[in-house]
Amino acid sequence: MSSSPFSSAQAARAAIASRLDEIRRDAGLTGHELAARCGWHKSKSSRIARGRTLPSDDDIRSWCAACGAEEQAADLIAASRTAESMYVQWKQIHRDGMRRVHQKTTPLYQRTRHFRVYASNLIPGMLQTAEYATGLLRSITEFQQTPDDVEAAVKARLDRSRVVREGDHRFALLVEEAVLYYRVCDDEAMAGQLGYLLSVMAQANVSLGVIPFRARRRIWPLEAFYAFDEGLVAVETLTAEINVAAPGEVGTYLKAFAELSQIAVHGAQARAHITKALDSLA
Repeated sequence: MSSSPFSSAQAARAAIASRLDEIRRDAGLTGHELAARCGWHKSKSSRIARGRTLPSDDDIRSWCAACGAEEQAADLIAASRTAESMYVQWKQIHRDGMRRVHQKTTPLYQRTRHFRVYASNLIPGMLQTAEYATGLLRSITEFQQTPDDVEAAVKARLDRSRVVREGDHRFALLVEEAVLYYRVCDDEAMAGQLGYLLSVMAQANVSLGVIPFRARRRIWPLEAFYAFDEGLVAVETLTAEINVAAPGEVGTYLKAFAELSQIAVHGAQARAHITKALDSLA
């Protein structure tokens, strides 16, 4: 891939900074003059113009007003909000616990018709049992040292996952075989999780593929990602969620998903891999 989603987020922020600086220059103001008009420390306008500080909505309004360009504020604020949502650290997302983010994203799940999910490290969220989710979310809470609302977050996750059983939704999901063996919960809970995979993959709206350990790779293992129709891809890294909406980048992820699908096994072969992992718990 020619660029990462993180680089796209950086580029979006740089474009806003550049546009603000252009507005300043069109107004014939120096950075210090602009800062003085806005009542800021003299270095603040420079930090914003160089992209070192992402401006708040009020910063953009003040900047545009100081330059006599109030009519441009609304569009710049919208662009800034989009850039800010492209790369968001998990600690920020989970600053009040994890329940709220599940509730906030439920409408996205409900309106998405076609989900394409690649999971290289965990069972996809919408296929997780309560026990598996509890083990996972507790470990995340402890690692991130964010507020503990695991019980409420698990309930919210299961509520969000109702889309698998209700409504007009299609799911194409791929998991690396290693995911079937990673223990984020105790053996009993893991057995229940693998048993649930065997059950849910029988649904007509669910296609679950497993990429075997020994598969000849046409594409290397990637970070986990969730594609919502053709308009948005959420990429999960250790520290942040990256939301990709640029059509070219979304297309690249969908292409990668198609390539990964070619090396995955489905149907009876996928069930055999899951059953083998389940048997290893005995």
